[in-house]
Amino acid sequence: MALSKEQLEHLIARSSDIVIATDREGKVVYYNDGASRTLGYSPDEVSGLYVGRLYPSIEEARTVMKAMRAQDHGGAGIIETFRTTLLSKSGEEIPVAISGTILFDEQGQENGTVGFAKDLREILHNDKLATLGEVAIGLSHEINNPLAVMVNQITLLEREIDILAGDRDNAVESERINCLLREIGRISEILNRLGSMVESEQYATVEYSGPARMIDLSERRAERSEDRRLEGLHILVVDDDSGICASLKEILEADGCTVETASDGAEGLRRLGTADFDLVVTDVVMPNMDGYELYKAIRERRPELPVLMMTAFHFDKDHIIKRSRMEGLQGVIFKKPVDPDRLRDAIIESVKR
Repeated sequence: MALSKEQLEHLIARSSDIVIATDREGKVVYYNDGASRTLGYSPDEVSGLYVGRLYPSIEEARTVMKAMRAQDHGGAGIIETFRTTLLSKSGEEIPVAISGTILFDEQGQENGTVGFAKDLREILHNDKLATLGEVAIGLSHEINNPLAVMVNQITLLEREIDILAGDRDNAVESERINCLLREIGRISEILNRLGSMVESEQYATVEYSGPARMIDLSERRAERSEDRRLEGLHILVVDDDSGICASLKEILEADGCTVETASDGAEGLRRLGTADFDLVVTDVVMPNMDGYELYKAIRERRPELPVLMMTAFHFDKDHIIKRSRMEGLQGVIFKKPVDPDRLRDAIIESVKR
């Protein structure tokens, strides 16, 4: 069944594609609903407007008209799926593919143009997702196997260190090994997130340098519920760094703990004499009284009170941790930065002993 003129006009007007017609002077004489939705202008705003205003530049508009008069894109007077860019009312540059023709009057003179433009944003987005999928498959194959070998070798190395250390304290070496394993775990998580993006067909970008952007692979943590295991604990945090005290206090109070802080070992001892605590978290290197001296004093006054020791150094340069372990210290965590999950687990393990 042939379409009537009215039906054809209604179909074009309601088309989701951009349809724009101009007169011989290049002024807009027709602008459909699809153009309004995509470009943001109402028909009244563009009626009589020079069509070049709908391009990022006059040069871009001239490029389209030049292509329409050439033989390379469907023949003289015609272009088919010609890639260009239109400019929306909000200033967004929209990639499109234009198919159009020059209109002629009865005397064969140019009388205007009509063009159908396809918004390519979704198509290009899907192309990027397909590329991302190929990258994700390649990365998983090329990186996960070496990571597995690294984990195995590090595990064997850890056993050898334990054997060679014998009765000596190897806490620093163990921490370094744990650090390597954590970083390998982070790499695996990044690969998993990349795979999830491919499956969900969704990704985001972040600014990288200047106008350049990169795929955002940062971890999206869901809001963590309070750790009820810590609820009700009374904890003393001793550190000469006020920022560390404040951050630990915030983390632990969010989990239902009551937290007091002290700026050195001497002040910590005074607070222990005024309140009943379930656990002490202390720095290693502090003025007036270091972590070892504080631990020894706590052992004398409150031998049942658990103590966790933390340090910003990657080696026990004053052998404070080693001496404390020889005195019976069980819990050692490392900060800079403090790992909240590791801290919570260490606290729970200490108060259970």
